[in-house]
Amino acid sequence: MPDVKKVLIVGGGSAGWIMAAYLNGALNKKGTEKNIDITLVESPDIPSISVGEATIPSIGHILGVIGLNEREFMKATNATFKQSIKYANWLNNEGEFYHHPFSRYRPGPIDRSAQDWIGSDRKIPFTETVSAQAMICEMGLAPQMLGEWDFGTKLKYAYHMDAAKFANYLRDFSVPKGVKHLLANVTKTNIQENGHIKSVQTACGKTLSADLFIDCTGFSAHLMEKALGVGFEDCSQWLLCDRAAVMHIPYDDYFPSQVRPYTTATAQSAGWIWDIPMSIQRSIGYVHSSAFITEEQAQKELHAYEGAHSGAYETKFINFKVGRREQAWKGNCIAVGLSGGFIEPLESTGIYLCDLAAVMLAEHFPFTQNAMEAMAFRFNRILTNRFYEILDFINMHYCLSRRTDTDFWKEVQKPEHITDRLQAKLEFWKLKLPSTADFDDQFFPGQTSASLSGHGDVRRPIDTAGLWNHESYEAILYGMDFRGPEFENKPGHVRHPVRVPEFIIQRLHGARQKLPPHHIWLNQVMGMHQYEMHTPPPGWGKA
Repeated sequence: MPDVKKVLIVGGGSAGWIMAAYLNGALNKKGTEKNIDITLVESPDIPSISVGEATIPSIGHILGVIGLNEREFMKATNATFKQSIKYANWLNNEGEFYHHPFSRYRPGPIDRSAQDWIGSDRKIPFTETVSAQAMICEMGLAPQMLGEWDFGTKLKYAYHMDAAKFANYLRDFSVPKGVKHLLANVTKTNIQENGHIKSVQTACGKTLSADLFIDCTGFSAHLMEKALGVGFEDCSQWLLCDRAAVMHIPYDDYFPSQVRPYTTATAQSAGWIWDIPMSIQRSIGYVHSSAFITEEQAQKELHAYEGAHSGAYETKFINFKVGRREQAWKGNCIAVGLSGGFIEPLESTGIYLCDLAAVMLAEHFPFTQNAMEAMAFRFNRILTNRFYEILDFINMHYCLSRRTDTDFWKEVQKPEHITDRLQAKLEFWKLKLPSTADFDDQFFPGQTSASLSGHGDVRRPIDTAGLWNHESYEAILYGMDFRGPEFENKPGHVRHPVRVPEFIIQRLHGARQKLPPHHIWLNQVMGMHQYEMHTPPPGWGKA
C-alpha cells in the first residue's frame, strides 16, 4: 500500500496551527527530519475570532513537543498564569464561591479527605482542606518565584492568552521549521470514487492534493460537512447556552489593581461570565441562552458586571451550537476545532480539544493507506469518549445549582437536561463517595444502554477520567454542596471541626514569603507594563 506522506490542513487559527506545529514537532522532530510534508492553507479574508483563551495544564506537553520557550511564548501571546477556575454565585446566588484548582494535596495511600470533610462542620470550603492553591489564588500570587524555585513541590498551572496571537506565534515558529503556508480561499473539494478527498481547489486556480486532510475551517466545516456530508450531533439539550457577548478591557484604560492568577466564572441570570486576565487587557464574555435573554439584556448584565467604564467598549456577539461531529475522522479527513464540535468553555476545554486531536493524530498517524481505517476507528473512539466526559462534567455544574431566581436556572436543573451518564454517577455517589474505581467502565445501576449511532462503533461512550478524575469531581460536587442538606438534617449527628492538614497551613505561610503577586512577577520577569491602578467596581473582588 502507498505511504501517507502529505498532510494538508485547510484553515488556520489556533486549531490549524496547533495541528501543524505539533505534527511537525512530533513526527518531523521539530523540523530536523522530513517524515511527512505539512501544508496549511488559510483564507486571507476571514479574520480570526480574537478572544481571551484559558487553558489547562496539558498545554505544557504541547509547548514542549513543539519546542517553544515558555517565556517567549508568554510574551508573544500576552499570556498570564492560570492556577484554578473560580466559580461565583452558582449555588444560591448569595455571593458564594469555590475553586477548582490544578494542584491537590494527598495525605497518604488512602485519602479520606472528602469523607472527613463531609462529617465536619464544613466551616472551611472543601477545596481549601485538600489544596493550598485556592488560597494562593485568593492572595493573588504567581505560581513561580522571582528567583530559582526552592518551595517544594511545584504548583501546576496553565495560561490565559490571546488565541489569535497564539496562532500567529505558532505560524511564525513553524514555517521556518518546514511547514508550508499558503494564503488562499478554498472553493472546491474533489472526491475520489472511494469517498476519500483527492484534492481541493483555490480561488486562484491552484489544486492542492494530499494523502490526509485536516478540516480546521470552523463552524462551516467545509470538508467534513459540506464535502463529505458527516452529520452533527446536537447536544444543546444538556447545555442550553448558545451565544456569547464578548468584550475586552485594556489596562491602559482600566487596571483593577491586580492580575488574577485564575479564571473566574460568575453565574448570571441566563448563563455565566468568563473573566480572563492577560498581560495587557482582560477579556470578559457572557455565555448565555438566547431563549432566556435578549442581546440587549445580555449586554446590560455584562456592563453591570464590569462597571460604568465598560460602556466605552464594543460588545461582540458569537453564536454557537453545542455538539459534536458524528465522526471526527472519516476516510482521509479529520475535523479539528470548531469543525469537529463545540462545548461551552466553562472548564477551558476549547484549545484542549485541539491539543488532544493533535496528540492523538501523532500517536495514530496512518503512515500507510491500509492503516487509515484502523487508526480512524481508534481516533474516533478516543475523541468521542473525551467529548462526552467534558459534556458530563460541565453539565454537572448546572444541574447541582439550587438557584430559583430566574427561569434559566430553574430549567437547567430539570432531569431532562441532565445526561443519563451523569444522572447515574450522581445517584451512585449518594451511596458511596467518588473514587478511582468509578471510572473503570462507567456503567452504574440505573444507567441506560444507549449507544453510539453506527459508524462502525456501537458501544456506549464512557468516561475514562482522561481529563478529570474523582478528585476533580469532588471539587465541583462539594463546592456545590452535594448531599449537604442530607447531612445537615441527619438526626443525632455530631459534627467535628473541619481539619486542615498541617502541610497546607505551612504551604500557605511559605507562599506569602516565597511567591510574588502575579502582576509583580509579570512586571519583573516578563516586562509587563506598570499600569495606573484603578479602584475596582463594587463586588469585583468577590467574583
